[in-house]
Amino acid sequence: MLEIDGSYGEGGGQILRNTVALSTVLKKPVKITKIRANRPNPGIKAQHYVAIKGIAELCNAEVSYLEIGSSKIEFKPGEIKGGTYKFEIGTAGSITLAFQACILACANLNEPVTISITGGTDVKWSPSWDYFEHVFVPLLKKMGILVFPKLILRGYYPKGGGEAVVTIKPSDKVKPLKLKEENEFTNVSGKINISNLPDHIITRMRNATIKAFLKNNIMTSIDVDQTTSLSSGVGITLWTQTKDAILGSTMLGEKGVSSEEIGKNAANNLIKEIESEVNLDTYAFDQVIPYMVLAKKNGESCCKIRELSSHSSTSMWLLQQFFDVNFEAIQNEKNFSIKVG
Repeated sequence: MLEIDGSYGEGGGQILRNTVALSTVLKKPVKITKIRANRPNPGIKAQHYVAIKGIAELCNAEVSYLEIGSSKIEFKPGEIKGGTYKFEIGTAGSITLAFQACILACANLNEPVTISITGGTDVKWSPSWDYFEHVFVPLLKKMGILVFPKLILRGYYPKGGGEAVVTIKPSDKVKPLKLKEENEFTNVSGKINISNLPDHIITRMRNATIKAFLKNNIMTSIDVDQTTSLSSGVGITLWTQTKDAILGSTMLGEKGVSSEEIGKNAANNLIKEIESEVNLDTYAFDQVIPYMVLAKKNGESCCKIRELSSHSSTSMWLLQQFFDVNFEAIQNEKNFSIKVG
């Protein structure tokens, strides 16, 4: 049984989710200790519990010590079974992070799987639903992973209550991600999501976002998803793409931060990625590293990113516990050139 130190590096829920998912893909039993040991509230939280319990149900795994607050688990995977599954986080815990764990676990799928999860769709420290749908899922498609997402209802902190569904279909193989060196990003799409808040917030946020891009001669089109949910919330997700590459940026609303500042910051974060002459944004790289490694038997993956985050470094370390893989990161004047193989 492979033992993983859950406190290594960034030491968050990422180690826990990815370890269990990779265990399932490789059919390799694992033991994870010191789960989130260095965090203010260590151990397993509700969203981690649902992700692990969900994967366990998908593959009929044997799991020991799985409970809220636990600092360790043992996971012995079985075979992934197709069908329809429904999981409930019960809080505003991140639906998208739970989906990402389940999708990775299903990388070698033989039958279609449909998963419904309730919880938070747009919450801190996780990809927003629109980033998940318009950046992460299209990147997976480039790598041969077929995922079809559907949003049912938004859910915000603290009550959650959001719901979304993904269908994962079998694919022939995981393909390397090979992105062109040069891309010209001239148009940005975006979406403001808002619930139970005044309309003027939409106008102010949209205007500030468009103004920031106009300074850089970038055209912008921003839609609005205005809903009613259990808790108030607002956020904006922006993405830009060429035939080859996709970059994204997300900002969530928070008390004490103006609508204009949220829109401007979201725009400036994406502008920073574009000016760095990258073909994969910092957060997307962190999310697709496992697939690059799974694809290495079919070729080398390569990309350019603005910075190498602590999340990415931790993910690289974890993947090296499972695979014989080389990561090459060369720092250039504006970015990092990455090769995985």
